[in-house]
Amino acid sequence: MSDDRKPRLDARAVLLLLACCAVWGLGQVATKLALAEIPPLMQAALRSAGAALLLLVWMRWRRLPLALADGTLRAGVLAGLLFAAEFACIFVGLQFTTASRMTVFIYLAPFVVAIGMAFVLRKERLHAVQALGLVGAFAGVVWAFAEGFVRPAAGPRQWLGDLLGIAGAVLWGATTLVLRGSALARALPEKTLLYQLVVSAAALALASAVAGEAAPVRLTAASLGPLAFQTVIVTFASYLVWFWLVRHYPATQISAFTLLTPLLGLLAGVLLLAEPLTLRLAVALAAVCLGLVLVNRAPPAAVKPAHSHHSSSR
Repeated sequence: MSDDRKPRLDARAVLLLLACCAVWGLGQVATKLALAEIPPLMQAALRSAGAALLLLVWMRWRRLPLALADGTLRAGVLAGLLFAAEFACIFVGLQFTTASRMTVFIYLAPFVVAIGMAFVLRKERLHAVQALGLVGAFAGVVWAFAEGFVRPAAGPRQWLGDLLGIAGAVLWGATTLVLRGSALARALPEKTLLYQLVVSAAALALASAVAGEAAPVRLTAASLGPLAFQTVIVTFASYLVWFWLVRHYPATQISAFTLLTPLLGLLAGVLLLAEPLTLRLAVALAAVCLGLVLVNRAPPAAVKPAHSHHSSSR
């Protein structure tokens, strides 16, 4: 623990957290914009590869250890494959549903973690208040999901995009559980992130080739800009800022700010992509945010690990 760890959030921490949440909220919008020219799996692979290169340079500059002989390789590869599958679901799903809907659905991930931690660490059982938040969030999401069959604003296959968003949330939660329940729990956060980026870049590139995705005929600023934003700002810079914040400020106070991400993501989709804001989606967002509040009201022993530096937003 660093000597300059602070007991509460100061103005600098609040501003950085707000910036992170805004960046993460824009992530799905950037992906959606780049899909116009760059196929989904290829785009995800490029994002991971670019961020991995930046992270390698950062780690070498900071002289952080890269050795694989610390027992983390197997867990690192598994985490990377789950990370790849998660973003395959999200990026492909965004072809069929809206960015605002995707943002709400993938924030089921903390609830997957809340359930799974009872199996990874027996002392972290799901408490009554957490269970209430889980049920409420799930009910809201189910109601919003049904909209894909009744009034699909994004097209006849909106249900498929929504389903892939939920699958992405489950995979995100599974990745966090691997990070928490393996040797990676004791590894540097930068190294853990590097595993995910390197393995996912290779896996997603292979998936893109197998799927027969065609290379872009032309690339313009309309797609390169959003791709650069995802790579440099979202996947590299914001995660490093998050790691720094977790090292220097109370994790339980930091975690409350993650509630802003799905809200900002929904607003970004509505304002920047002119996506419809339906009553069902608004209710689902409220249910997810309320559920996250209740999950975070668990006893300290359960809250602290669930929001470690490995459970950063996407």
